Amino acid sequence: MAQNGGNQDDGTSQHQQTLAEARAAGVARILIDESDLQREIRAIARELDEEYRGDRPLMIGVLKGAVAFMTDVMKAMTIPVEIDFMAISSYGASTQSSGVVRILKDLGQDIEGRRIIIIEDIVDSGLTLQYLLDLLRRRNPKDIRVVALLKKNKAEAATVQVDRVAFEIPDEFVVGYGLDYAETYRNLPYVAVLDPSVYSEPGDA
Repeated sequence: MAQNGGNQDDGTSQHQQTLAEARAAGVARILIDESDLQREIRAIARELDEEYRGDRPLMIGVLKGAVAFMTDVMKAMTIPVEIDFMAISSYGASTQSSGVVRILKDLGQDIEGRRIIIIEDIVDSGLTLQYLLDLLRRRNPKDIRVVALLKKNKAEAATVQVDRVAFEIPDEFVVGYGLDYAETYRNLPYVAVLDPSVYSEPGDA
């Protein structure tokens, strides 16, 4: 019993030390630590290996947030895989999706007849992903699979195709492991909840 308690204290102390890093300034707490992320990524990679064995799927990363997740997933896979990227924006510097989607970078190749794996960082309102799926389906791929690192539990979210979610999370603003606030925090090796004081102005509700 005492030993378990000591381990828990060590873990808490380690988290506190991690949050003291300059890159973590403004982080309220760690939601998903690095070891849990990597364990789930290995599981996803095994599933994708099995699903696409004998094929050469095209993995599409949604910039910029999915880069860390996509990189680790494809490194853990053992089958051949091609990659491409799209950049789509509906946030800007805000913490809420605007619902207005802009394509900032399109694919560099034709996807007709291809097997597609979309790698998303987070499914929030679902509107951005729905727009992306509608766009890509019109290009006649053989099939599309959506793999998301995070999915927020939001009752008002749109119903959208998501085939594999690594972690379901509360409706809080999160950063780290590729996710940002105003282009910072992407290089945190874990997913964390951002302190509202970072993005709230005095007098905000």
